[in-house]
Amino acid sequence: MKKHHSSARAGEGRASLYDEITDKIIAELEAGRVPWVQPWGTAATKAPLAMPKNAVTGRQYSGINVLILWGAVIEHGFAGQSWLTFRQALSLGGHVRKRERGITVVYADRFVPVDEKHRASETGDEAQAIPFLKRFTVFNTDQCDDLPAAIVTAAPPPSAGMIEPRVEALIKATGIDFRIGGNRAFYVPAEDYVQVPPPAAYFEPINWHRTALHELGHASGHPSRLNRDLSGSYGTRKYAFEELIAELCAAFSCASLGIVPTVRHADYIGSWLEAMREDNRAIVRAASQASKAADYILGFLPETQPSENEQSDERRVA
Repeated sequence: MKKHHSSARAGEGRASLYDEITDKIIAELEAGRVPWVQPWGTAATKAPLAMPKNAVTGRQYSGINVLILWGAVIEHGFAGQSWLTFRQALSLGGHVRKRERGITVVYADRFVPVDEKHRASETGDEAQAIPFLKRFTVFNTDQCDDLPAAIVTAAPPPSAGMIEPRVEALIKATGIDFRIGGNRAFYVPAEDYVQVPPPAAYFEPINWHRTALHELGHASGHPSRLNRDLSGSYGTRKYAFEELIAELCAAFSCASLGIVPTVRHADYIGSWLEAMREDNRAIVRAASQASKAADYILGFLPETQPSENEQSDERRVA
């Protein structure tokens, strides 16, 4: 009987964690703020544009954790994008200051319920694992004292003059059929090509780069690459979900390249909200797929450091 209650509580805990994350993202979108855009381009933000990373291992956080930590940076006005656990701060000879509250990040795992194991053994089928999230607490380096100087110092953002050449080189390196012309940006899955209007068509040239990375995000889902479901027609939930993946992929890629990310398809916010209200795992799944897409695209840059692929104190959301 105890096991039943414990299992029920664990199930409720997993559901509430998805709800907490989803509710916060929904609240931001309803307030007119896009969580993967808002932290930069405002005078109040002190932190450099960057992907959040672990201060000790140097590994980048991924998936929904990027949105959680970006949100914490803007909410608390932190000056850096580096995070570490309570124990990691101690291991460096420093410590988290008293009364500082950590930020909850998550990692994904799977487990097989006892009943499912019994069913599988009786039928000969393969046991089906259930995905779940587990909480983990990290602190910004701003919340710590006595850390080594090299850990505390935030790396400056890349020089603006280096951004465009890197994106141009990245586009060529992917090998994706990338065409410039017309007055619309789109990706055609059936013919596997991207088309983006010329940079001169944009009021701010940097917006061309954001758009290009968005469309490359779609192209990453081709069967020959990451093999996502790209069959959704315009106006459907499936279409909006893929747009959310590409939007987050562009934001993650922009941050890695030093380009201030922005929302490209604000008109999709309503459909994103609808999807999140119906499925509390939608934003977590979209962020995870977006991280995989960004990792795939940025992997063509030889100087790009890989995101965290190993499970340690901060595990990857899958």
